[in-house]
Amino acid sequence: MTEQATSSYAELGRHLWAVGAINREMGRSLPHDCPPATLALISILARKGELRMGGLADLIGVDISVASRYATHAVERGWVERTPDPDDKRSRLLRVTDSGEELLAELTQRYAEALSRYLADWSDTDVRHLIELLIRLRTSFDSCRTKPAE
Repeated sequence: MTEQATSSYAELGRHLWAVGAINREMGRSLPHDCPPATLALISILARKGELRMGGLADLIGVDISVASRYATHAVERGWVERTPDPDDKRSRLLRVTDSGEELLAELTQRYAEALSRYLADWSDTDVRHLIELLIRLRTSFDSCRTKPAE
C-alpha cells in the first residue's frame, strides 16, 4: 500500500470514529429505557420478521448471550415477544409487537427530524450520495464478517 493510500485510510478511520460520536449523540434522544442496542434489535426484527436468537445475534454482530440480554430487555417492555418455533419446540422466535412498531416509528421520526436539522444545508443529492456510500461501506464490511460454522 502506498503512503498516500495509508494516509487516506487513516483519515477515513478518524472520520468513522467521529461518526460513532455522532451516533452516540443521536442516541441521547432515545427514551431512557430504550438504549441504542435495543432500538437496533427492534429495527432488525421489524425489517426481517421473526428470527431465532442466533440469527438475530449474527445480524446485530454480537454474541448470542449479548443478543439475549437485548431481547430480554425489549420483551420486558413489551416491544418484542418470544413465541415457540413451530419447527423446533426447543427454540423461540422473536418478533416485534405493535408497541415495538409504534416505538420504532416514533424514534425513526425523531431521528429523521434531527438529521434534517443537522443537515439542513445539505442538498438532497448530497444526502442520497452519502446514503449510497454508507450502503457500500456496510456491504464491504458485511462481506468480510466471519460466518459461524454451520
